[in-house]
Amino acid sequence: MGIHKYPKRKAQNIQRVKMSNTEAPKETCAPHVVKEELIAAGQWLKLEKTTYVDRSGSTRTWETVKRTTRQTNPSADAVGIIALLKRTLHKDCVVMVKQFRPPMGSYTLEFPAGLIDEGESAEVAALRELKEETGFRGEVVGVTPVTCLDPGLSNCTTQIVMVNINGDEGENINPTQQLGDGEFVEVVLLPLDEFQSKIDVLLKKEDIVVDSKVYMFAMGMAQAFFKPMELPVLKQ
Repeated sequence: MGIHKYPKRKAQNIQRVKMSNTEAPKETCAPHVVKEELIAAGQWLKLEKTTYVDRSGSTRTWETVKRTTRQTNPSADAVGIIALLKRTLHKDCVVMVKQFRPPMGSYTLEFPAGLIDEGESAEVAALRELKEETGFRGEVVGVTPVTCLDPGLSNCTTQIVMVNINGDEGENINPTQQLGDGEFVEVVLLPLDEFQSKIDVLLKKEDIVVDSKVYMFAMGMAQAFFKPMELPVLKQ
């Protein structure tokens, strides 16, 4: 199966809503960054003061977090992996990882993910990270364009990679993680057709925070498996 690259939509298919606001300033120029000044730096992250001009022509400042590990001309900083485990006589399952995240002060439920190394493509990085974190070996079937993660905070970017895993293959029957020093990752398998409901059960049972990308995917899957006759109006 070939790798699917998700295309950009044509401009004429995009509808933009123009809001009415009599107090909104008129646009006089294209917004642009003027300069970036270092405030503090650590091993992995740095904080900068970004001076920019907004569309009204006013000069403003913003506090921006950046990675110190960004490679030269990267496609993205990192990859997130939506991996589907497919096994004979089993439901398709989404491969998730549970780990303690110090900034959150709690365990989180996430897609497998990691930084793209120098010279790596998103596809290669995704398969490497999947093997390291979960022990599974899979096949890439789709890659998104470069997307932002938290644009109000950081310039960090990612590509989401879709991977199919043949669970009947020997190395995927008893997968072995390849974790680095200090990494503690628990693999969690959740059925695709019950993805959101199973996450909700976990949230009630455990002190855990779900990554927003995971829950948005779960809501999308719930809509995909939704039966129109279950609408309240159609039950009457």
